[in-house]
Amino acid sequence: MKIENTKAQMRKGVLEYCILSVLKDDDAYVAEILDTLKDAKLLVVEGTIYPLLTRLKNAGLLNYRWEESTSGPPRKYYGLTETGKLFLNELNTTWSELQNAVNLVTRQKNKK
Repeated sequence: MKIENTKAQMRKGVLEYCILSVLKDDDAYVAEILDTLKDAKLLVVEGTIYPLLTRLKNAGLLNYRWEESTSGPPRKYYGLTETGKLFLNELNTTWSELQNAVNLVTRQKNKK
């Protein structure tokens, strides 16, 4: 089993949560979202993020607006809908519970 495959699957599992979290305070366009994720060491490429943003939009969690850019074509800014904010709150709770459970299990395993 290759560790890189497992690490990639773990990152994919939390990517949706991370994208929604990036957008919790301000709208952002794809390059800003990618930069934030890359700064956090979540390696994501545009080919991965566009389908995910479309899926989140189709689920009613995101909306978007076009804004003119001074340095090129108009940019599509994504933001959370009210449903998206509620969904993110649920994910925050779930993440905390999961994090606590994993910490308990991995600490117990390390003590043996």
